[in-house]
Amino acid sequence: MCGIFCLLSLSPARRVRDEALHEHLRRRGPDSSGDLTFGGTNPYYQCLFSTHVLHMRGLLTPQPVQDNAGNVLVWNGEIFGGLTVRPEENDTAVVSQRLSSCDSPSQILSVLSAARGPWGFAYYQKAGDYLWFGRDFFGRRSLLWNFDAEVGALTLTSVASRGSGPAPCAWQEVPASGVYRIDLKAAADAGSLTFEVYPWARGGSDLASSFGPATSEPVPGGCSAVMNRSGLVLAAPVCPLNTSVPESLSAGEVPPDSRRCAEDLQQLLSSKEKDDEASRLVAVLSEAVRRRVQSLPCAFRPSGELASVAVLFSGGIDSMVLAALADRHIPARQPIDLLNVAFRLQAPKKQKESAKKHGKDKNKATDSTTEGADPRTFSPFDVPDRITGRAGLKELRELNPERRWNFVEINVAKEELQKIRQERICHLVHPLDTVLDDSIGCAVWFAARGRGFVVEDGERRPFTSSAKVVLTGIGADEQLAGYSRHRVRFTKSGHEGLIQELKMELDRIPSRNLGRDDRVIGDHGKEARFPYLDEDVVSHLNALPVWEKADLSLPRGVGEKLLLRLAAKRMGFGQSAVLPKRAMQFGSRIAKMEDHYEKASDKCTRLLTD
Repeated sequence: MCGIFCLLSLSPARRVRDEALHEHLRRRGPDSSGDLTFGGTNPYYQCLFSTHVLHMRGLLTPQPVQDNAGNVLVWNGEIFGGLTVRPEENDTAVVSQRLSSCDSPSQILSVLSAARGPWGFAYYQKAGDYLWFGRDFFGRRSLLWNFDAEVGALTLTSVASRGSGPAPCAWQEVPASGVYRIDLKAAADAGSLTFEVYPWARGGSDLASSFGPATSEPVPGGCSAVMNRSGLVLAAPVCPLNTSVPESLSAGEVPPDSRRCAEDLQQLLSSKEKDDEASRLVAVLSEAVRRRVQSLPCAFRPSGELASVAVLFSGGIDSMVLAALADRHIPARQPIDLLNVAFRLQAPKKQKESAKKHGKDKNKATDSTTEGADPRTFSPFDVPDRITGRAGLKELRELNPERRWNFVEINVAKEELQKIRQERICHLVHPLDTVLDDSIGCAVWFAARGRGFVVEDGERRPFTSSAKVVLTGIGADEQLAGYSRHRVRFTKSGHEGLIQELKMELDRIPSRNLGRDDRVIGDHGKEARFPYLDEDVVSHLNALPVWEKADLSLPRGVGEKLLLRLAAKRMGFGQSAVLPKRAMQFGSRIAKMEDHYEKASDKCTRLLTD
């Protein structure tokens, strides 16, 4: 994982380097930094590439990478399949080598289409003076852009600083709808930028016809985008979504056994068909996790005392499954960190009065991390995710008592939240700006930092996670109908409506979640990895009819994400397999710290800087 930066200037006027932006990039990649500048004189253009590398696999490869032909690559990504990367190799070097052998746009698209995993990149192709850039199919790595029309400068960067750039709100996320190419000589002659778009073929269809000569791409002001003249597209890395509906049920019809309850998961597994479906999901998810937790440069520490992998952990089914699958592929002597975040609750009024009445010690049990505390005493960090997290920890210990599970209790007070939000998080969340982005961005930032406490043998001690890989469960709800809006859509429009909703979820996940989460987690010099969005996992789930993935005629805690619940039950889980979905902002209780009357989609004034 890296912080990448590219500044393309079409005039000799120089933009002053933004030191705050540079610092954000440096935190993403603490292991190596480098700059490279080149350009043309007639016509004039100049490119500055700057990269900060987080070393994750193979030999440390400093960036920018310049090959013998003069091509330059900055790469923020991981290759988990499609292109061969041997354990001792670094994927940046492999991608650079493969791109350097390309003589045509179709060959470059072939390399990018084959790469399985998250990536964002910028690539100078000397032959022809072209600048390529873009993000992977799902947009799992952040890439932002803006254009300063006064000096004719385009900036591409993994992360920005709020208020930097030609205008306070000029930054936009590069759409994950394809990759882009700039003809540098043509741009320098014209003094303006036109992006040639090479779109992803989504849903198994060729998108070239839908773009036409001009596109509706949300490009920076002062720029334009056109479909490439050859009509070339990137091959989709996943199969199309199965849109079939059950013949026996009309839209909205409820089957007679809709009163089933959670205990029936085990009964469903008694069906060979259901058991086989659950087994296949476990297998494909297990392989996705394996690819993300092995071959790490720090994975085999002699002492075995420090973890290489952490899980954003609420005790819910998504994170429980990831933790259990990671346990299968990480050496037995190595710990796994479970990162559980809680935001301080206010003591209920009655309890405050009771405490005063009985003259209780103010310092007694205000910390929920102390096991064995009096249950009648208010614990301000006993939020729902802390309670389910502890229950999940117990189940994991029962599954593998030999593993050292570091349950990291990360407690956040309002004062620290407000301070860090203004210093760091508001810049990382930007250009997103809603109440929901604030809540999720803050919760993920503190969780990924991994600074809290663990309780061992009844004693509480400070603890900071050493893990550089952070597994997150994003993508499970979007594919398996885990949100309440999916149940509403099913009730109104049946399976057809639910299918449309699920398709929309995957289409918009780059702009709603993934860029933001990558920026927030990367700020700690750690890498977010998304097993539920592995291309093989998505293809597996896309191929299934919707009623095998979810049955929203069943109660909450059973029907949504039904297939994943069956898989969890098959893996040996108990109560965690039937926990209803609870959004992170409510489970961690960060939403309770702020204005209760806000809507998730409202603009968040707390993200504004002075």
